[in-house]
Formats: sequence, C-alpha cells, structure tokens
Amino acid sequence: MKIGLFSGLLFIAISSLSAVGGTEQKTELRFVTLEFSPFVYAVDGIVSGPGAEVIAAVCKRMNITCSFALYPWRRAQMLVKAGDAEAMMVVGRNPKREEWVRFSPPVFQTEYGYFVRADNRMSYRDDQDVQGYNVGVFSPSNTANPLRKIQASMVERGLKPIIIDERPDDVSGFKKLAVGRLDAVYSNRDRGNEVIRKHELNENIRYAGANKTLQYYVGFSRAGNNSRLLDRFDQEYLNLYREGVVEAIIKNYHLQAANNE
Repeated sequence: MKIGLFSGLLFIAISSLSAVGGTEQKTELRFVTLEFSPFVYAVDGIVSGPGAEVIAAVCKRMNITCSFALYPWRRAQMLVKAGDAEAMMVVGRNPKREEWVRFSPPVFQTEYGYFVRADNRMSYRDDQDVQGYNVGVFSPSNTANPLRKIQASMVERGLKPIIIDERPDDVSGFKKLAVGRLDAVYSNRDRGNEVIRKHELNENIRYAGANKTLQYYVGFSRAGNNSRLLDRFDQEYLNLYREGVVEAIIKNYHLQAANNE
C-alpha cells in the first residue's frame, strides 16, 4: 500500500477467517481518510479521533487486521474507487457516491450551516437571510453539493443568489471570513467549530445556524470487496451500538452518535 500525506498505520488485531473449503485466509481492511478533525485526525503520525476509535473497536470485535492512513481527499477517494483501499472514513452520503461506495450504518449525526463574522448579527432561518452573500466552501466535497443546490434554488425563487467561493481546503475559507474577505462559510458545524478553536478565530467568527442535518458513514469500495466480510462489519458495528460502546466513544469527544434504532 502506498503511504500518503501521513504514513502512520494503526494495526488493531491480526487473525484469520475460515474461507470456502476450510482453508485459512488472512483478512485486512485498509481505511483512508483526510485530516477531518474532530472526527478523524493524526496524533504523532497515528490516525486518531472518534472515527478511528469506533472502527478499531469493530475490527477488534471481528478479530481482523485494520489499518488507517491519511491522504489528500482526492487521493483517498481515488484509492477507494480503484479498490486499492477498502474504505473511506468518515463520509457523507450522496447518489453519485452510491455508484462506487457501499455505506455502513450511520456513525455520526451532525449538520451543515453558516458561519459568519462575529459582528454580523444574522441568525440563519432561510435562504433569504444570506441573499448576495459571498460564501466559502471546501470543494470538491459533499459540503459543496448542497450549497450549489441552495444557489440554484435562490435563482428559481427570485432571490439574489449567493456567490460561491470554492476552496481546496476548509481552513482557508475560515481565515478569509475572519478578515472580512467572505460574508460566510458553509461548513459542517463540528468541523467549523474545530477550525475556529484550533486557529484562535473565536473572537472573529460565530455559527449563525443550521441549514441541513446529515449523517456520516464508513464508505466501502464496491471494487473487489468481500460482501460477506462487509455484512459482518455492519453487524458487529450495530452490536457495539446496541451495547452502548459506540455512543460512549463518540460522547467522549463531545460529538453526537447517529441513531441506529
């Protein structure tokens, strides 16, 4: 496996599964992701955070080997599309991804919304509140897709549409907002709050309100994955969820687990 932006690999457990005909076959699931704190991130080169911890717990329950590596997001998606890695984490769901990704049960509950400068008193309730705004967004990403739909809907409704400023990373958009070069940033709420905290932008930026609720998943490649193994992953994840293990891990990071009842 080629190592990307960060080379840390986390090995959980090594075992073997019985294959057809009674032979023993080693099994490994390779997970790739981008630096997406607070959901997943690197600590001293090791992929960490609640996303990695939840998956590690599932792998341990399955008694299989799992490894994690961080890449630029385009590269991570290419690896999974080609089947050179088994899965991405954590990812939003959309119809285009359904063509090449098999999604796990939902892991995180979160939302997309608008961040504005602290001196902007706007409280977001409807698209009318952001008419004509110059809005930053990380792109390409699942976050940019609904923002483009908002822009198109505003045109249809006769509202002054937003201007979308697509950024190759989400940090640069928040920095532009902090100095007044953008009117807003459209972002995952939890990710946005983490960027603000990490870059000490609390005095300059605040969250103005939610536009869309969503869930994050583990996304498995449809290229050559063992469907029986993935069925087992999903089942063991749900078992851990029902035992309260998943929620306990995620709550420890002050995030919200998705409802799987």
